[in-house]
Amino acid sequence: MNDWFTIEKIDDMTYAISEYKHWEKFHSYLLLGRDQALLIDTGLGISNIKQIVDEITNLPILVATTHIHWDHIGGHKYFDNIAVYYLEKEWLSNFPIPLTVVMNNLLKEPCELPESFDINKYEIYKGDPNIILNDNDMIDIGNRKIQVIHTPGHSPGHICFYDIESKYLFTGDLIYEGKLDAYYPTTCPLDFKNSIVKVRKLNINKILPAHYKLNIDTHLVDEIGKAFKDLEKKGKLNQGHGIYKYDKFSIHI
Repeated sequence: MNDWFTIEKIDDMTYAISEYKHWEKFHSYLLLGRDQALLIDTGLGISNIKQIVDEITNLPILVATTHIHWDHIGGHKYFDNIAVYYLEKEWLSNFPIPLTVVMNNLLKEPCELPESFDINKYEIYKGDPNIILNDNDMIDIGNRKIQVIHTPGHSPGHICFYDIESKYLFTGDLIYEGKLDAYYPTTCPLDFKNSIVKVRKLNINKILPAHYKLNIDTHLVDEIGKAFKDLEKKGKLNQGHGIYKYDKFSIHI
């Protein structure tokens, strides 16, 4: 039995697989199609997410990566079919952050880790993707098409996934209720702002973020967009200005 993950049903064909016992409260998403299933991100790698996926479906699995950060690729090692955006292809084989830094982040706040987890054996996934994604690509999993939307800012190759029929937007680290990070070297506040502008043009029924609160209002896109626009007008949309706090989120630049 794997009690590290929590499974939440979004609809009959969509599931959130969450790691609420960790301070990041990470969400992966399993989308079922007729021919295969799409797993958006694989989380922290603290426990075996494939065990949970296998409980839900026996369809072939395609893993789609919102971006190559350690907390989004931890479970990639359990799968064979992996898709990444072309700009971060090399990061998958040569992760740009040292293992010691990742391990410190993993344990920086107290959490209920599984007894079987050994931090000394923790590794950052390294591998070669099977599929290279580009902006506006369509992933067809059988009677269900998912659009790839390039949304840089948090990372150069960050992407969101837009379910054409349900109008769900899987936002990765672009949109959530929490601290939005655009302060470290591989981030770009201006790109982040432009990516928010880009997704605001979509008809969105539901936002499904990678962290923290699962059920968030679609108006959060507009609120974040307004905040970035105001920072730009004030000349503060460049790194080094610090953290700006708002009602449901903050922006670290």
